[in-house]
Amino acid sequence: MTREKRFSSLRETDNLLILKAIFNEWLLITPIAPITPGEAVKGMMLNGLGFANRPLSLSPQFFANKPLDLLFRPDVKAERLNRFKLGRTLDEVNTYGSDLLLSEIALVVCRQEAIDQRFHHLDTTSFSLTGDYVPESDEQAIAITHGYSKDHRPDLKQAVLELMVSQDGGVPLVSKTWDGNASDSQIFQDRAKALLSTFAQSPTPRYLLADSKLSSKDNAAQLKPLGFIPRIPDTLTLVSQVIRQALREDTWQALDDTTRYHRLALCHYGMAQRWFVICSEAATQRAEKSVSKAQKREFDAIEKPLFHLQARRFESQQSAQAALAALSESWRYHHIASTELIAQKRYAGKGRPSATTPIKASAWQMQAEVRPDAEAIRRSKQHKGCFVLGTNIEADDLRDEEGIAAYKAQSQVEGGFRFLKDPLFFVSSLFIKKPTRIQGLLMVMTLALLVYSVAQRRLRQE
Repeated sequence: MTREKRFSSLRETDNLLILKAIFNEWLLITPIAPITPGEAVKGMMLNGLGFANRPLSLSPQFFANKPLDLLFRPDVKAERLNRFKLGRTLDEVNTYGSDLLLSEIALVVCRQEAIDQRFHHLDTTSFSLTGDYVPESDEQAIAITHGYSKDHRPDLKQAVLELMVSQDGGVPLVSKTWDGNASDSQIFQDRAKALLSTFAQSPTPRYLLADSKLSSKDNAAQLKPLGFIPRIPDTLTLVSQVIRQALREDTWQALDDTTRYHRLALCHYGMAQRWFVICSEAATQRAEKSVSKAQKREFDAIEKPLFHLQARRFESQQSAQAALAALSESWRYHHIASTELIAQKRYAGKGRPSATTPIKASAWQMQAEVRPDAEAIRRSKQHKGCFVLGTNIEADDLRDEEGIAAYKAQSQVEGGFRFLKDPLFFVSSLFIKKPTRIQGLLMVMTLALLVYSVAQRRLRQE
């Protein structure tokens, strides 16, 4: 009998009990153990979902006043859920393969809950850690090291978590822990390779959505057989060109009351694609705040060098104008409103010059008035209020409106990260020194997110 058939009878059972049964079936069980692996994992998840803001080493205190006979079974004692049992369970999870285990559990849960897996949303985040982490001999262990910190803590070592969730409910489908210095580009490239066979064997179309790191020249070969919808990097010159074209042609199509888009067809990285220039009220408001801040920073940066330039003396009018032009060359949001050249004469001899005192030399002083460039500011706000999506999916398979709406649901995976990194969740629980146990704990955290998202989805459907 297959694992899926063994757990088909649990369809109407509480999610935590389903996961407990799966863990007890798939992990090694010691017959005389007072706490099974499934119960240990369930305890960790309840500790986290209880938002108790306490490390896992204090789990016995968390369960001291809880009805354990209802949550687990009779004769389960709080002191048995100690750090030694939880640590050994995390070791067993790592031995089985934490990434594989979560994928298998997610598959069972998605089929039991009839979760739509048409759109897969992919992203990464980092978890900052403190302390010294000695590399393990285990080849599967990650390296806890410094890297690009999405927590804005470059002083701390970290681990990177890759998460892929369904658009339907934001249910985690894939979770994988990476080295602290792993790059999004490499992670997305490896994930695209891994999804090739999965998507090809699926009886229904499946599409991958991610941010701009998915769309790269190095990743084009892996993306070509997949249906994908990434955001196109703003750093590409072509992106600026298509945004300017959309603003110039002004042939927008309404998506809803607050969003409009401009579509164009092109060939990018050897693939025929549809690109959508998206403009929304929310993006425009963000752009206005961003440009206003940038304008203020630029004006603050202009004041001092302009003051020093106006204090200088130049040998000719041309050199004074050239110095002002060089200073204003980098200005984006300001322009020179007016200028005045003042002649500064130097007379021969000492003392106050008379009408007949000969002029020894002449110098020029530049006076300039700087004002905000209203037209440049308006263009910049318009441009920054737009972003570009791309897809290789045929229009017959996915309408424009469906593709754009699907990408807007990328917030599902970002919401999952906010849940995992909530200060009241597991943040204080990462007092674990073995990298393999950190991998197991991050997987357990993702399981808690799975239970939370499925429960939330059920409430919305009722």
